Amino acid sequence: MNKFYFPLLICFSMGLNFLWGQIRLPRFISDGVVFQREAPLKIWGWAAPQEAITLQFKGATYTTQADNQGNWNVVIAPQAAGGPYEMLLQASNQSKLKDIMIGDLWICSGQSNMELPMDRVKEKYPEIVRTANNPMIRQFIVPDLYDFNQVHNDFEQGDWVAVSPESISQFSAGAYFFAQQLQEKYQVPIGIVNVALGGSPVEAWMSEAALKAFPDAWEEMQQFKDTNRVKGIQAADQKRSAAWYRALDEKDHGLQAQPQWSAAAMDDSDWDPFELPNFWNPKPLDDTQGVVWFRKKFIAPPAFVDRPLKLMMGRIVDQDFVYLNGKLVGTTGYQYPPRRYTVEKGILQKGENTLAVRVINTSGRGGFILDKPYYLATDQDTLDLKGQWKYRLGAPSDPLAGPTFVRWKAGGLYNKMLAPLLPYKIKGCIWYQGESNVSRSKQYAARFAALINNWRTEWGQGDFPFLFVQLANFLAPTHRPVESDWAALRQAQWETTALPNTGMAVAIDLGEWNDIHPLNKADVGKRLALLAEKIAYGDTTLEAESPAPEHWDFEQKQVLIRFSGAQKGLFTKGGPPASFAIRNAEQDFVWAKAQIDGHQVRVWHPEIENPTVVRYAWANNPENANLYALNGLPATPFEIKKTSPQ
Repeated sequence: MNKFYFPLLICFSMGLNFLWGQIRLPRFISDGVVFQREAPLKIWGWAAPQEAITLQFKGATYTTQADNQGNWNVVIAPQAAGGPYEMLLQASNQSKLKDIMIGDLWICSGQSNMELPMDRVKEKYPEIVRTANNPMIRQFIVPDLYDFNQVHNDFEQGDWVAVSPESISQFSAGAYFFAQQLQEKYQVPIGIVNVALGGSPVEAWMSEAALKAFPDAWEEMQQFKDTNRVKGIQAADQKRSAAWYRALDEKDHGLQAQPQWSAAAMDDSDWDPFELPNFWNPKPLDDTQGVVWFRKKFIAPPAFVDRPLKLMMGRIVDQDFVYLNGKLVGTTGYQYPPRRYTVEKGILQKGENTLAVRVINTSGRGGFILDKPYYLATDQDTLDLKGQWKYRLGAPSDPLAGPTFVRWKAGGLYNKMLAPLLPYKIKGCIWYQGESNVSRSKQYAARFAALINNWRTEWGQGDFPFLFVQLANFLAPTHRPVESDWAALRQAQWETTALPNTGMAVAIDLGEWNDIHPLNKADVGKRLALLAEKIAYGDTTLEAESPAPEHWDFEQKQVLIRFSGAQKGLFTKGGPPASFAIRNAEQDFVWAKAQIDGHQVRVWHPEIENPTVVRYAWANNPENANLYALNGLPATPFEIKKTSPQ
């Protein structure tokens, strides 16, 4: 045996004991942290078993002792808003927290429309992104991780970051505009905890105990507790995807040809025409999966040569590789992000240039999303790239089956992303989610209400303010009354406002037909902030809620609907009230006539006797949903029935 083995072992063991004896704080309690004002302030962490700990904060000294497992905590009396402060902790080692703020802490959760960073909307708000600088607004981004077996009490990473021109791009856009309005009005620090994950359904954010009320979701969580099963699913997904892309590359004529179809010198004179932007034509591509190449020749304006350029290629379904004069200038792996690419100086040439785009479509219909920007630009000039292009099929393929998305399964996000936040007092929660539950809209009212009650129970702060965004308008408009899962989910969200201290920001006028991630996050944040001012901060004089039915009378020839949230009255934009539909027991929905009378709207149709149901803005993307309160907030989409409770 090596003669150095035992001494080294002893030293290593002593080193470990020393490290274990170090006082340690949760990742959340770190430099720059925002603690909730006017609430007991709990500082907690780990140390050696039975270790004595001293904490100094704002001139006061607190002592405690770790328990037999090394857990300890100190509770400081409620503090007024202020900062920055420092906190000194001493045990066998010493730790100092700097730049502590006392203010209001808001949980900002949901899926991608809450997670969406300011970087994604920088073209809409360029001046804000360029100049944002406010140390009173801070964000903590919770890492996107899951666990089906264990409730966690700490994060593996994450830091508190204040708003600055360097950091603003990573702030949740909706949460930032929300915090900005509150901070400006109340002049206290605002901490936003970005605990959101794109694509996540409501069930992923519920505890195992709460999921028991929904057997399908609870059983899903039990299945994914088998870590070997999870690893097997993920390995199979990766193997299938890798094989699909490898086979596609091998079959792609554009990659195998000499020269490749990305090359400027390649002869595309016999390629077919394509009008960009557009989805792939019904013929001959139809719903072809695989790879399609697109090319465009253009003359570069002199002002564009010998300088870096910005290339905007809208949005593309699904994956793209963009080449300029044969050089790859950008690639994006899935359909939702905007294609923003930088063209380095020297790539663009005098005279004729060639753009080539290799598009891979994994399922459904591929193409270039309409009503998005497609251009090449300097700081001052723009060259439009829409219009005539050419295309050729590189290789067809069978559809690629989608991945399992294990991280979205029931309970996993609650355990690892939300549970570590439960020890901290909060002001409230803002929530933007529902898109991933649209296909199961009939379930949503019960599950969303269960989530709110679940969080309130686990936090132990009573019915704290829970404010959420109703889904925005999305997809192509329809011109007749139709059924709509998006409308049904909005209805479920509206019904959830029956819970105490909840508020719903209506966004039916803020969406984009071609983008599930609408860019207007300023109005989303401001409408949430307005609700917070009334519900969380007690300004009861505010008209913060959108108009919503509060009482209705079904008569023989008409329905009279009285609206809440319209203290000063109602009005319409662009003509008489529209987007109302009506039916009775014998006839299907038809567009209705409507008339405003103060807080009330009269709805009827001359051919509908004894109406039984009225709908407003009941569509994925309702046309002419033009009913507003005089405070400027849009009316909520809704369905009311003759048998509905009043």
